[in-house]
Amino acid sequence: MGMFGNQCEQAANGVGCSISGVCGKKPDVAALQDLLLYELKGISLYAAKARELGAKDAGIDRFVVEGLFTTVTNVDFDASHIEKIIRKGIEVRGQAKALYEKACSAKGAAPAAVNAPQATFTPAGDLAGLVRQGEEHGLSTLHVNDDIRSVIEILTFGLKGMAAYMDHALILGRSDDEVLAFFHKALAATTDASLGLMDFVGLSMECGKQNLRTMEILNQGHVETYGHPVPTPVQLGTRAGKAILVSGHDLKMLEELLKQTEGKGINIYTHGEMIPAHAYPGLKKYTHLAGNFGGAWQDQAKEFVNFPGSIIFNTNCIQRPADSYKDRLFTWGLVQWPDVTHIEGWDFSAVISKALDLPGFPENPGQEILVGFGHNAVLGVADKVIDAVKAGAIKHFFLIGGCDGAKPGRNYYTEFAEKVPKDCVILTLACGKYRFNKLDFGDIGGIPRLLDVGQCNDAYSAIQIAVALAGAFNCGVNDLPLSFILSWYEQKAVVILLTLFHLGIKNIKLGPSLPAFITPNVLNFLVENFNVGPIGNVDDDLKAALAA
Repeated sequence: MGMFGNQCEQAANGVGCSISGVCGKKPDVAALQDLLLYELKGISLYAAKARELGAKDAGIDRFVVEGLFTTVTNVDFDASHIEKIIRKGIEVRGQAKALYEKACSAKGAAPAAVNAPQATFTPAGDLAGLVRQGEEHGLSTLHVNDDIRSVIEILTFGLKGMAAYMDHALILGRSDDEVLAFFHKALAATTDASLGLMDFVGLSMECGKQNLRTMEILNQGHVETYGHPVPTPVQLGTRAGKAILVSGHDLKMLEELLKQTEGKGINIYTHGEMIPAHAYPGLKKYTHLAGNFGGAWQDQAKEFVNFPGSIIFNTNCIQRPADSYKDRLFTWGLVQWPDVTHIEGWDFSAVISKALDLPGFPENPGQEILVGFGHNAVLGVADKVIDAVKAGAIKHFFLIGGCDGAKPGRNYYTEFAEKVPKDCVILTLACGKYRFNKLDFGDIGGIPRLLDVGQCNDAYSAIQIAVALAGAFNCGVNDLPLSFILSWYEQKAVVILLTLFHLGIKNIKLGPSLPAFITPNVLNFLVENFNVGPIGNVDDDLKAALAA
């Protein structure tokens, strides 16, 4: 059977990629990722039962988190690597089973039979056989009801997105036992034919709750390690010298690279979602963190050809590399691409050596843009913001943010930002901001009209700002003069949306298109309960937001 992928916003024809992924994913890789997800459910069936008896294992937990993140869009495109993960997963499933049986023995009870096929399947002996197994298990047939299957997909994609955030937290040494337990509970639930629609709606809302906690511990990890972000101008030009470009989201990897390049005449540039790194005191102290190169992830193929240094990806958002820069491209962490050198561990000497062999940049200063308006920075001037609202100087706040992408329709966000009245403030985060973050929006009484909150990982900060404003005005978030104009692309955006639903936030505008995995009935549920809707005409949407 052909590939079927519907988990990202660019799903072909708004339905699903049936031949090859728009992202560059091949059918064999898609099938292997489906098989990995199937296997993770089997592991979690045992791990969830073990946890009910008080038994847990950090290695099992981490494998499930990393396995889920591996299946997120634009992470791992290497079939041979995913095969290795699947084969290791059978060992981990055995460990989870043994953990459960040992816990039962400690309680003097006999272990209950786990008859779900995910808990017992045997992987094929070769790669082609694994692909066939993945094709067989790619589409869930456990529930014939399309609405139930739709909500299961929402839950599954939410778990994948939450795994991405948890992976970053684990790298920083942060964790949360309740969140880890929920991964197993929710994955195991997707194998239970007795559960109905509202059971999975409840689990999806719980996923939003658990993701809020996940983003909180990730924020704590960043702040305790690197300090609170502070408003910082970022150079978009270049500095004379050798160069390395870092793309992705992981700050710990960037820090290690900065340490290893000190005194070597190499300047480090950020790309895409790495730009907020410039605002952290613990990272900006490195004087060779030189600036930001390029824009959002979808422009890398046309931008990277002009980068005269080595390039490394540390998390998702890689796309098919061009031959012109493939020989100086590296991956790290869970990111993999066939025939691209992968860095294991924390030794970046290969990346550094390649950079030293390449010409680097001439001196060419450019525009500067401000980043670093996390919740601590914004709340530090909250009295000025509140006074400006009370005086009528600030009439409305717009959160315009989310994932960027290549599919037509995203110019909506540029036009919307440009048309926001000058007595309104724009909060932004994630790579969608590259649609407008180089524009000059000016300020209101010294308060910048464009406040860059950070990465998609920093959605927690945006939520804290909204909650603090609601507290200051003694009202709910939905009662604030605040509108959410969101763009989405992949599964991290899905789980952030679930978090907003968990918080009861309504009237969200979402685009450029609605998810292909949401059925009309499920969409109607979301409209009735949260008044979520698709973006439309900029002028009409702006008028409606300001009238609310």
